[in-house]
Amino acid sequence: MKYRNPPFSLYIIKRRIKLFVGLWNRISILWWGIKLGKNSLFIGRCYFHRFPNTSITIGNHCRFLSGKNANLIGINRPCSLSTLNSNYQAKILIGNHCGFSGTVIGAFRHIKIGNNVRCGANTLITDSDWHLDDNRSGDPKPVFIKNNVWLGEGVKVLKGVTIGENSVIGAGSVVVKDIPANVVAAGNPCKIIKPLTRIP
Repeated sequence: MKYRNPPFSLYIIKRRIKLFVGLWNRISILWWGIKLGKNSLFIGRCYFHRFPNTSITIGNHCRFLSGKNANLIGINRPCSLSTLNSNYQAKILIGNHCGFSGTVIGAFRHIKIGNNVRCGANTLITDSDWHLDDNRSGDPKPVFIKNNVWLGEGVKVLKGVTIGENSVIGAGSVVVKDIPANVVAAGNPCKIIKPLTRIP
């Protein structure tokens, strides 16, 4: 007797879940009024939130990995993009060919990410202290991440920071000051370790 796969094999179920999650992400993007370029990929459910009079723009060919096993180094949360302050007309602008793994991006004023930026697992990019009602918080300050930057696993990029082109930020670093182009930097607080010898 010839063996036949059951009609609802595990493979089919997984595929249907992926299709549903992908559809959910697309509906969420439309719901929140996010500008999405061509051929971007979402694996696992991403979260979006956009205040009125703010904007989120995603370029072409970007990848957002939110599933726990979507990145073998380990993702412990979904990707999340949010603009949180109408007073500053907050903006998130993401270039082309960028990759994010469990990355949280929260803008109260302006976060701009260039082209070919890699954000390792569980990274955070924010331009604010978040608690604007607390007088110990300073004002939000823009964050600029230039082309070809690579943020290692667990990196936190905090307000007012610019990271220059091609630079690599080591895993677990906390970036609180500007990092120039073409360097390797790491630590808490993040400091330059050496010039980059291989430029992409």
